[in-house]
Amino acid sequence: MKKSYIISSALLFMMLFNATIFAQDGEAIFKSKCSACHILGKDGTGPNLAGAKQKWVDAGEGDMLAEWVKNSTALIAGGKSKLANEIKAYSPMDMPAQDVTPADVDAIFTFIDTPVATPSIENTSPTNKPVTPEVTYIPNYNDNLTLFYWLLLAIAILAIGIIIMSSSIMNLAKSDYFKNKLAEKNAKEENNSSINTTLIAILGMFGLMAMNNSSLALSFNSPGEAVEKAPWLMVENSDIYFLIAINLILVAVIFYLKGMFKNLMNLIRSKEETVVADTPKAMKKINKVLTDVVPIEEEESILMHHEYDGIRELDNNLPPWWVWMFVITIIFAVVYLFNYHILKTGDLQYTAYEKEMKQADKEVKAYLEANAMDIDETSVTLSTDSGDLDKGKALFETNCVTCHNPKGEGIIGPNLTDKNWIYGYDIKDVFKTIKNGTSNGMPEHGSKFNPVQIQQVASFVLSLPETKGKEAQGDIIEK
Repeated sequence: MKKSYIISSALLFMMLFNATIFAQDGEAIFKSKCSACHILGKDGTGPNLAGAKQKWVDAGEGDMLAEWVKNSTALIAGGKSKLANEIKAYSPMDMPAQDVTPADVDAIFTFIDTPVATPSIENTSPTNKPVTPEVTYIPNYNDNLTLFYWLLLAIAILAIGIIIMSSSIMNLAKSDYFKNKLAEKNAKEENNSSINTTLIAILGMFGLMAMNNSSLALSFNSPGEAVEKAPWLMVENSDIYFLIAINLILVAVIFYLKGMFKNLMNLIRSKEETVVADTPKAMKKINKVLTDVVPIEEEESILMHHEYDGIRELDNNLPPWWVWMFVITIIFAVVYLFNYHILKTGDLQYTAYEKEMKQADKEVKAYLEANAMDIDETSVTLSTDSGDLDKGKALFETNCVTCHNPKGEGIIGPNLTDKNWIYGYDIKDVFKTIKNGTSNGMPEHGSKFNPVQIQQVASFVLSLPETKGKEAQGDIIEK
């Protein structure tokens, strides 16, 4: 009766938990899904939404407002909404799709259009100190997505553990050993009923949690809908809390099953066996149950009919944990096939690499432009600034004197001060030679110097006075 009371209370708790804890109003939905781009009462990254609902109604397209919020790109592409095309001109960036219901959209715009009394600064305090504005918290969706993956992995591991433990308990309950012991104690019917009731209650608990639950209202970004660097799945903090709660419940279920298994073993043991239960032999017996191995005294029932050199083979069942691991690999293979090769919702390694390289090129270009380093062999100019020439000289003396001598007269490398040039004497030619190196032994310096430094070294080389040194090389003669 005590166990039934606990189980019933847990089921009632989950029903209440499911119905109330994750309920959201218009303000909460706005803050979690809209506030990153829209500011109440004024334009931001997105337009001012005050009165927006009435505009759609006045335009005769009020029934399309929910479609606009859910997927503006699709509504624009459909061409059935004139107002959608007008709003598109506000920003070149498409509004990301949102996983909301028409009721959610109504709640959002009801919140937006409801005037909120704002206390005046003069009346907020005797000293007329300005009131600190309310800070809107925006979840870190990238961090939430990473945590989401780990929590799902934990749920999968715990679920596998529960399945294995439940299977072991059922195997024990069905074994002849268990039935004989129960028959001796006249408790067979009562305990089998208890086992089945408990397992059904556990499954029912998770059914209630999954049924009509609004906490995991995850927002998926379809291809082309997400803003740059936005995660493909928008995981809210409430989703993370829900998954943490699931993990805690699963851990509690595992401990409960462990206690159930222990109680069943104690039930079928005699007093003498209970004392011996702490010995390694008792652990071996438990391991046999966990691995679904037939007891030695019953091995004759699973003997194979063939025999080789006096050796006979047993037809034991595969260990439950191994079987479930095998099933998981099959499921993983199917999911992988659909994800990467059929639906193509995921990028294969080569495609992902290409995307990452394109993104890296954009970031490098942006960095160079931001730091005035967007110089290459096609745009470089000769610098005569004394500061640049001094920096070029310092770099030359550190990196180039081994082959060209401090004055550029040449040792291993050619004389850089005469009128003969092997690869060209223009600033663009010298810049390219320093950056990429040559096939005759000149190493590349593009990985050591930034573009500005290469320009400084090239300008310093071209400023060197003519010095007697290594014989002239090259056919290009400066005129």
